[in-house]
Amino acid sequence: MSNTNRPLSPHLSVYRPQLTSVLSILHRITGFGLALGALLVTWWLCAAMSGPRAFECFQGFTHSIIGELMLFCWIYALSFHFMNGIRHLVWDTGRGLTLKSAYAGGWAVVVLSVVATAVIWLAA
Repeated sequence: MSNTNRPLSPHLSVYRPQLTSVLSILHRITGFGLALGALLVTWWLCAAMSGPRAFECFQGFTHSIIGELMLFCWIYALSFHFMNGIRHLVWDTGRGLTLKSAYAGGWAVVVLSVVATAVIWLAA
């Protein structure tokens, strides 16, 4: 017989989010976002191959508010995923594994990904 009155595991209410766990989750989310953004790139390539009318449709979407928001988020996802991937490669060499350097690297990823997104967005 199962006991339905037993307490549930409090793991989500006991632990505070830490920078390393938040960045790990964000790395996975941005990876998924990059996969979705690949659909936008595919649409762009198909529209370019299909002719001027299809490409104008694509251009109209990307110049709308939703399209620009999607492109901005995709650029941020690309920047963050790239910077965090470099951080993981550094970890693979055995460097940066202390708590202090893990937090320093994490904040560097956050700052550099925001700066890279701003530079790419403003340069385009």
